[in-house]
Amino acid sequence: MSGIPGRVRAMENIAQTTFRPGDAGYDDESAGFQTGCTVRPDLIVAATDAEEVRRAVAHAAAHGLPVGVQATGHGRPGPSQGGVLISTRRMDGVRIDPVTRTARIEAGVRWGQVVAAAAPYGLAPLSGSAPTVGAVSYTLGGGLGLLARQFGYTADHVRAIEVVTGDGEPRRVTSGELYWALLGAGAGLGVVTAIEIGLVPVTRLYGGGILFGDGPADDVARAYLEWAATVPDELTSSLGVMVYPDLPMVPAHLRGRRVTAVRVAYTGSAAAGERLVAPLRAIGPALEDSLRELPYTDSATIHNDPDQPHAYYGDNAMLSGLDADAFGEVLRLTGPDQPVWTVTQLSPLGGALRTPAPNAVPYREAAYAVRTLSLVTPDTDVAAIRALYEKVYGGLGARVLGRSLNFVFGAGERPEGLYDAETLERIGRVKAAYDPGDLFRRPGGGPGRPS
Repeated sequence: MSGIPGRVRAMENIAQTTFRPGDAGYDDESAGFQTGCTVRPDLIVAATDAEEVRRAVAHAAAHGLPVGVQATGHGRPGPSQGGVLISTRRMDGVRIDPVTRTARIEAGVRWGQVVAAAAPYGLAPLSGSAPTVGAVSYTLGGGLGLLARQFGYTADHVRAIEVVTGDGEPRRVTSGELYWALLGAGAGLGVVTAIEIGLVPVTRLYGGGILFGDGPADDVARAYLEWAATVPDELTSSLGVMVYPDLPMVPAHLRGRRVTAVRVAYTGSAAAGERLVAPLRAIGPALEDSLRELPYTDSATIHNDPDQPHAYYGDNAMLSGLDADAFGEVLRLTGPDQPVWTVTQLSPLGGALRTPAPNAVPYREAAYAVRTLSLVTPDTDVAAIRALYEKVYGGLGARVLGRSLNFVFGAGERPEGLYDAETLERIGRVKAAYDPGDLFRRPGGGPGRPS
């Protein structure tokens, strides 16, 4: 069968297109945005609808094979070998209902598609910073988006979930234990083929970013923390610190510089936004200032996340509190004089994120999220990254409540802290009921996760 994509369907009658190692197209189908975690399944099912997903799950169950799911491959938890990979990228339908303010999103849809589809109706999804991220997998992890402090987690706005569980049954759930567990831990319970989400009546924002390059990063961070404690819930922001590489594709004024970026998304008026950000502009001279009124369809420009596949390793901590001295130590450990190149991001939480919801998204009491991300090359010592992160998060001590599933990039070999004990026990009971054969686990061991 080598070199003949899709021919295994005649033997297995699973889907129109399947791939095995050696088939033409196998490498492209298994590739994802995260290139640092190699995925080498025994069989890839390129699903086009829920029925092909159902047959793939039934095939895996009959042969005792673990099942993984991949849409865009942004959030791969780590490398895997063997089993069945269900690729959902071809399931890319979006349907907007302007009357109920909802969107039905199939499993392979990216956020940029939903933003574009909802905009003509004066609506917007609670999307994240990157339009290329898979909307369903993002939502199953909770979804900490651009408007999170005002509207809460994206998972809180899910109206219905269409899923094929480990027993091979397609289901549509709108409440109950399975619904609760899928929103926060869906990857270990089944293959979600579509979700229906609520949209919000947002057409424009006041937002963008200010980049500071002069003076110590922790001075900017101290001023930012003081400012962030004063803003309304309608304003969601973050602070990021990184050293730009000295490369031709980087703007000349940023090359080789350590830059501190404050990003803002505010649904109030531009005039009110200008007043709110005045203390940020008073911090000092800016390398760039892109704060302005913009349509929600341009919201991806606030963070300008990279859109080219690359290798990276990342982790995070959800914190009960944070002071400037503690975050200053984080910045020291991830600074330019360290052997590991690291991007550090701080996100104030609170607001609607604290509101209880009928789902498994944990740590709603968290006041801040700290994330670290490091680029990986063939010469990178990943063990050195892990050791650095242990220092960073270990130094935060009792402030650490746990970790967010959305921001564990390549670090899925360490599941500790993804859920509190009560939530984990309840997820386990749902898992036993709907995936008793443990199909949805990572090939080679460990829990499954969509990407």
